[in-house]
Amino acid sequence: VQLQASGGGLVQAGGSLTLSCAASGNIFSINRMAWYRQAPGKQRELVAHITGGVTNYADSVKGRFTISRDNAKNMVYLQMNSLKPEDTAVYYCNTQGLYYSRTSFSVWGQGTLVTVSS
Repeated sequence: VQLQASGGGLVQAGGSLTLSCAASGNIFSINRMAWYRQAPGKQRELVAHITGGVTNYADSVKGRFTISRDNAKNMVYLQMNSLKPEDTAVYYCNTQGLYYSRTSFSVWGQGTLVTVSS
């Protein structure tokens, strides 16, 4: 299974960006798709995840970010509004599911850089 993330870039504070992540490969099912981020000098943290249609967000992004999923396309999106300089980080998507062999997988995308200028 491979994940391809896109959509990062440079944006001014208060602006918006949408990240996309596409999963491809030997996928039988996906049960969880998530976005994490890692700022310089900090540990990777969970931003949001969607599991069985239920979403969950880090407190720092609640009300500003929206995670969504297109099951038919095995894609996950992160709509980011009202961006702040502290949202600057490399954003990673993560997907958990089952191969056709019914073996489980957890795969990371390559990361996409989001830079928010003040």
